[in-house]
Amino acid sequence: MKTNRPMLVILSFFFFITHLTSCSGNRENQSADPSGDPGYVIAIHGGAGTLSRENMDENTEREYLDKLAEALEAGEEILSKGGSSLDAVQAAIIVMEDSPLFNAGKGAVFTNQKRVELDASVMDGKTLNAGAIAGVTDIRNPILGAIAVMKNSPHVMLAGNGASEFAREQGLEIVDNSYFHTQRRLDAVTRQIEQDKQGTVGAVALDMDGNLAAGTSTGGMSNKKYGRIGDSPIIGAGTYASNKTCAVSATGHGEFFIRWVVAYDIAALMEYSNLTLEEASGLVINEKLVGAGATGGVIAVDRHGNVSMPFNTSGMYRGYVKSTGEKEIAIFRE
Repeated sequence: MKTNRPMLVILSFFFFITHLTSCSGNRENQSADPSGDPGYVIAIHGGAGTLSRENMDENTEREYLDKLAEALEAGEEILSKGGSSLDAVQAAIIVMEDSPLFNAGKGAVFTNQKRVELDASVMDGKTLNAGAIAGVTDIRNPILGAIAVMKNSPHVMLAGNGASEFAREQGLEIVDNSYFHTQRRLDAVTRQIEQDKQGTVGAVALDMDGNLAAGTSTGGMSNKKYGRIGDSPIIGAGTYASNKTCAVSATGHGEFFIRWVVAYDIAALMEYSNLTLEEASGLVINEKLVGAGATGGVIAVDRHGNVSMPFNTSGMYRGYVKSTGEKEIAIFRE
C-alpha cells in the first residue's frame, strides 16, 4: 500500500497545533474558577518605594493599613452588589485621594514652586474608552476629572487650565490649591527629599459581568519642575485595561514607565506571547525595569480573576480582595 506522505505531514502538523492550543488554553486558565465565573476582584496600591519597618512606627503602619482596608471596602461594596468595575475603581481611589497619607489629592507632593499639580487616568476594559487629566491644581478628586473626560468628552486627555475649566462645566468640586497642602509634603520638598515621589495611588477591578477597569492618580514627583508629567495620566504607561487580558495600574519612576510602556506591555505579553498575568507582570517589573535601572511596581487583575502585585522596591502599599473571601493588605516585602 502506497503511503501518502504529504497527507501524513499535514495531519501530524494539525495534531501538533491542536495539542499546543489545548495546552495554552489550559495554562491561561490555570487559576480560573472551575465554574468559569471568576466573581469579582479589586486590587489597590498606594505607591512603592523605600519602605521598611525600621523607619515606620507602629501607629503610622496601622494608619496606612486601615486606610488601604477602607479603600478596598469602598470598592468591594460596589462590586458585591453587582456594580461596575469602573465605579469600584473610582470609589477606592477617592478614599485614597481624600487621605493625606498618599501622594494623590489631599496628600500630594509639592512642585519646585511649592504648589500641587495633579494627574489621573482611567480606562474601561470593555470599551477601551479612556480619560485623563494632567497638571491640574484645583480639582478636589482628580480621578473624577479623568472619568468625566472619558464619559463626557470626545478626548482622552485634558491638561492644565483647560482640564479645570472642563471640570467646572461638569460640576466637579473645585478647591483652592491650599486644600492639597500638608506639612509633611512641604517639609519634604523643602529638604528636597526624593523618596516621597513614589506615593501614587491606583485601583484595578473585575466585576461580576466580567468587565475590567483601571485607574491611577498622583501628585507626581516631589520637587518637579517645568510642568513635568509622569506616567500616571498616560494610557498604556501608567494605566491600561482590556477585557481581552488584564487591568493594570502602575507606580514608580514615571519616565521609565513611559518609555517602556509598562501597563500595555504586560497586557501585550499576555495577548501575543501567551504569558500568564504573573509571568508578564513579573517580567516587566523585575527584569525589564530592573535592567533599565528603574524602580516601582504594578497591581494587575486578569479576566479570570487572578491578581498580581509585583514591585522591585523594598515595599509597596497594596491590597486586594476577592468575592471568594481571599484578601491581603500589606506594605513591606516580607
